[in-house]
Amino acid sequence: KKIWKFDFTTLQPQGISKIMILQRLPFFLLCCSSVTAFQPQGRPCRPKTELNVVETAVNRRMAIQSTIASALSFLLYGEPASAESVKTIVITGANSGIGFEAAKKLAADGHRIVLACRSLEKANSAAERIKDATIAKSSLIPVECNLASLKSIRKFASEIGNMDIDVLCLNAGLSMNTDDKEIKRTEDGFELTVGINHLGHFYLSDLLLPKINKQNGRIVVTASGVHDPESPGGGVGKTASLGNLRGFEEDGPLFEMVDGAAYNGDKAYKDSKLCNVLFTRELQMRLLANDSTKGITANSFSPGLITSTNFFRYQNPVFSKVFGVVATNIARVAETPEWGGLSLAYMATSPDTNTQGEYYISPPGSSKYGEAAFGKEFCVGPVSKEAQDDAKAKKLWELSAKLVGLTT
Repeated sequence: KKIWKFDFTTLQPQGISKIMILQRLPFFLLCCSSVTAFQPQGRPCRPKTELNVVETAVNRRMAIQSTIASALSFLLYGEPASAESVKTIVITGANSGIGFEAAKKLAADGHRIVLACRSLEKANSAAERIKDATIAKSSLIPVECNLASLKSIRKFASEIGNMDIDVLCLNAGLSMNTDDKEIKRTEDGFELTVGINHLGHFYLSDLLLPKINKQNGRIVVTASGVHDPESPGGGVGKTASLGNLRGFEEDGPLFEMVDGAAYNGDKAYKDSKLCNVLFTRELQMRLLANDSTKGITANSFSPGLITSTNFFRYQNPVFSKVFGVVATNIARVAETPEWGGLSLAYMATSPDTNTQGEYYISPPGSSKYGEAAFGKEFCVGPVSKEAQDDAKAKKLWELSAKLVGLTT
C-alpha cells in the first residue's frame, strides 16, 4: 500500500469517500495519540547506556513511523499497514542520479532510507531535497560513506550500529574521462573506478551482511549492459574483460587494470560493471551455501543509458552535452533519471524481483513505458559469456577480499 500518497487538500484519495474516512477517524486518532508513548516524558525511557546516537534516533523514528503508517493506511484504505511492510533501505550514491530518484520514490512509499553518500554534506542536502519533494525528514537518515576510503566505509558500518537492514542497494558509481591518461587512485591506492564501483561495495557488503534481514533481506547491485561486449554500448571502444585477473593477482593494490593491462578509462568502467555482475552471482551462491543467510537474495540490474545526471561529470563537457542530445532526442535510446530510480525501487521492493542471482535489463528507450515496463520490457535477461564463468567469479571474490583485507 502506498500509505503516504494522498491529496492533502481534501485528505481524500481516489475511491475513498468522506464518510468512510470519518468512520475510520477514531482508530486513526487513537494510533496517533499513542505516538507520545515513544517520546521522553521528563525522564529517560530506559537506563542510560552507551548507545550509538544514530541507532537510538533510528529506533525511535521506526516506532513512531510504523504507528502513524498503520493509522494512515487504515484511515485511507480500510486496513492497517503491517509493520513488516515498512523497510529500512540503505542506498549508496543517494544524493544524485538514480540513487536520489530511488530514495525519493521509496521514501514517498513510506520506507526508511539511509542516504549513504560520499560526504555528510551531500547526504544532508539529499535529505533536504527529498523532504521538500515528498515527506518529512524523520525517515531519512543521512550518513557519510565515501567508497574511495576503506576507513570511511568502516566508519559508516559502525555509525549505523545494530540497525536491521531490509535492503542494501549498492548503487554509487563513477566513470572517468575516457581521454584521461593519468590514473587516479582511492585513498587506499586502488584505481579509482574499480576501487569505488567494485571494491568499495564489496567491502561494504561484507561489513553490513550481519545487519541484513536473514529471513527476506535483499542486496541489489546497480550494474550496466556495457559489461557485455555483445551489447550495443558494450561493443563500442575497448570492451570489458578481466582476463585472468593478473592485475589484481600480481600488482595488488597498485593495479592499473584488473587484467593487468595499462590503464584505460573507458575499459575500467566496463570492467567494473563486469565485476558487479560476477560479484552478485558469487555472492548469491555463498548466501545460499550458509543456512543463516540463505534467505537473503542478491540481484543486479542495468538502469539503461542515462545521460542527464552527474554521472558523466568527469567526461568532456562538450562531448557529454552532444551525446546526451543525440541519445535522448534523436536516437531515443536514453532513459530518464526518474525511470532509473523507479527501476532501482522496483528491484528493492517488488515481489517480482525476489529472485536469486539474476540480472535484470530492458531494451533501450524503455522509460517511455513508465512503470508499465516492469515485469515486461524490464525483466530477467542474459549476462555476458564472461559473466557466466563461475570459476572466475570465485577467483575475483578471493582476490578482492585480499585487496580490502578480508579473509575468504
